[in-house]
Amino acid sequence: MSDPRITSSIFTRGAVDLSALRPSTPSRPAAPAQGGPPAGVPGGATPGAGVAVIDVTEATFQSEVLERSLTTPVVIDFWAEWCEPCKQLSPVLEKLATEGGGAWVLAKVDVEANPRLAQMFRVQGIPMVFAVVGGQPIDAFSGVVPEAQLRQWIQAVLKAGGVTAEPAGDPRLDEADDALMTGDLDAAEAAYRKILAESPADAAAEAGLAQVGLVRRVGAIDPAAALAAAQTDPDDVEAQLLAADVEVLSGQAEAAYARLVALVRRTAGDDREKARQHLVSLFTIAGPDDPAAGKARRALASALF
Repeated sequence: MSDPRITSSIFTRGAVDLSALRPSTPSRPAAPAQGGPPAGVPGGATPGAGVAVIDVTEATFQSEVLERSLTTPVVIDFWAEWCEPCKQLSPVLEKLATEGGGAWVLAKVDVEANPRLAQMFRVQGIPMVFAVVGGQPIDAFSGVVPEAQLRQWIQAVLKAGGVTAEPAGDPRLDEADDALMTGDLDAAEAAYRKILAESPADAAAEAGLAQVGLVRRVGAIDPAAALAAAQTDPDDVEAQLLAADVEVLSGQAEAAYARLVALVRRTAGDDREKARQHLVSLFTIAGPDDPAAGKARRALASALF
């Protein structure tokens, strides 16, 4: 998986020619239909303190993406109803956009209904996601990306758009995270372990170290084959653990948690303890405030006692 952060190697500023979508004269907002949304508020916007998620077409692209991006970073999600990976990524993007409270906007583009937009952005496969700042695409990635990496990518987009983000964290963590993102797992593990040696209660370092282990476990396997093997043999503990890893990396953490809670319920002895420990390691990646992990922790407690 490529590093989903702002890098010129992933996407070169100005590489997409959007001139054909810009009208020769400034567009004037249409008066709202009786009973419709006020002028300037898209009909497809998710209700909330600020616009978070909007459905965009070629007709509305100029105002809802290009013009909006002059003041607010816009993330475009190219998707289609038939695309199964899109169904994994899009809900996570929508959740993060809603959490952002209008700091950035998620613009959803159905490639079936808007093939010209997909062509102009040179979309080869979906899901594909672009960040637009100042009227220009600045970065992109394709495929399903874990939520933790999506959060880092969005923070980089906000920074590029001049939006005040959370203060910079521990430079030791930045170094460790960079190693993880670039695939240098040995360096990342060493950096996280060094932090934990100095600060044993550092939750971010614990999460990073657990993620290193997760990436190591799934690095050389076929995800589809792993899920199929788990489906074929529900009593194969190792197959269930690996399938849960695949689900977490595919953005289906809740399914992974449910799988392992069920495994804990129907096993005993060493197998049960192995399943429990594996699930706890996945909770560590999610962090203490993740609601899905919190719900699964309660389910685990019920399964154990």
